[in-house]
Amino acid sequence: MQNPIVIEDFNPQWSVTFERIQLELAAALGNLALRIEHVGSTAVPGLPAKPIIDIDVVIDSESDLPAATDRLARIGYTYQGDLGIPRRYAFRAPNADPAHHLYVCAQDSPELHRHLLFRDYLRTHPATSHAYGALKRQIQTEVAGNRVAYTERKSAFVERVLAEARSSRSEQAANCPALRLYSDNK
Repeated sequence: MQNPIVIEDFNPQWSVTFERIQLELAAALGNLALRIEHVGSTAVPGLPAKPIIDIDVVIDSESDLPAATDRLARIGYTYQGDLGIPRRYAFRAPNADPAHHLYVCAQDSPELHRHLLFRDYLRTHPATSHAYGALKRQIQTEVAGNRVAYTERKSAFVERVLAEARSSRSEQAANCPALRLYSDNK
C-alpha cells in the first residue's frame, strides 16, 4: 500500500520549524553555509503543502561539498547523492521529526536558482499561488499515494510559472540598470 499524499492548509508553524532546523544546520556547518534557504511550498505564506520542510544549504562551490557532507554526518545526516538532479545534493535527516528534506547546492547551482525563483514568484503573486494550491489538492485526490504521478502532474504548471518568472525578471531588469546587473549574474 502506498503512503497517502497529505496536503495541509498553510501552517505558520512551518517557518518556526525551519528556523529551528536552520539554527542547528548553521551551528554544524559554520562558515561553509553561505545561506540556508527555506524553499518549497511550506515557504510560501498561504500555500497548502505537504507538511515537509524543504531546505537548501548554499555553499560557495562544489569543492566545499565533502566538508559540508562531513559536518552534516556529525549531526546524523546521510549523504544520498544527487538523486538524479545534477548539482543538488540530498541528505536524509537523522529522524523524521520534524519532517524535512535537506539539499546542499553551490551558489551557482541551476536547481537552487529554480527553487528560489519559484518560491519568490509564488510569494509575490497570490493568484498564481492560489492556483498552485488548488492544483495540488486536485492532484492529491486523483493520484492517491503515487508520489511520482503527483510530481509529474504538477510539472507543467511549475515550468509555466518558472517561464513567467524568468520573463518577469527580464522585463524588470530591462527597466532597472541595477537589477539588470543582478540578473546578469544569476
